Amino acid sequence: MAEKTATEELKADIVAQRERTLAEQFERALSLVKVLRQECPWDRKQTPESLAHLLLEESYELIHAIDQQDETELKKECGDLFLHLSFQVLLGEERGTFSFADVFEALCHKLISRHPHVFGDVIAETELEVLQNWENLKLKEGRQSLLDGVPNAMSELLRAYRVQKKVAGVGFDWPSDEGVLDKLAEELRELKEAATKEEQEEEFGDLLFTLVNYSRFLGANPEDALRKATNKFMGRFRHIEEQVQASDRNWQEYTPEELDRLWRAAKEK
Repeated sequence: MAEKTATEELKADIVAQRERTLAEQFERALSLVKVLRQECPWDRKQTPESLAHLLLEESYELIHAIDQQDETELKKECGDLFLHLSFQVLLGEERGTFSFADVFEALCHKLISRHPHVFGDVIAETELEVLQNWENLKLKEGRQSLLDGVPNAMSELLRAYRVQKKVAGVGFDWPSDEGVLDKLAEELRELKEAATKEEQEEEFGDLLFTLVNYSRFLGANPEDALRKATNKFMGRFRHIEEQVQASDRNWQEYTPEELDRLWRAAKEK
């Protein structure tokens, strides 16, 4: 019988069910990605750009598992996200630009250099002081603007939040939430007074931006708050759906008053 090739032996080891150390599990996962890259037609075709949307999708699925407090799915989704990160590093190795060792070295260097209050003699006793140090260190690393690191691919709600946190980190902020509430009232008034569609869109955007600003003073992430509100609405609406499906009537046969009563019952439940 012909001897196994090195690749065949590697594949056999990957498939083998045995106890492994953390380092061995890590190597096993990386070897698996490399084998798929070599032998799977779909994996061979992929590029950093073609995988970008899947990286986003996996991140959303991980967040969903967190929301559901589903530990089993959370474990799986962490693995899926790691798979895509591993694939991006493998593509970097193929281009000859960086490896996993480079990734971990850069990560450790950044975390140590940006936490001088932990690994150095800088004093930062509050979260605000930590954030101010963080942003100042970024500028010293060569960024021309505080806002250079805000990704365009973010959802606009989260991007607005990141922008506001960054400028607040250098003191460009409201002194208290009262000023933001006054600004909210002003923006709402301007929205009501807007005459054209263009003006309405602009004023609505200003209102949303100010709402995001207020979320910081509440200590809430607007993306998390909106996701929870949407999930709450979906749960209540599904309760209404159950009531409608259990009846012999179509949606169109319900009056607005009846639907409102079902909604209030869903809220109480």
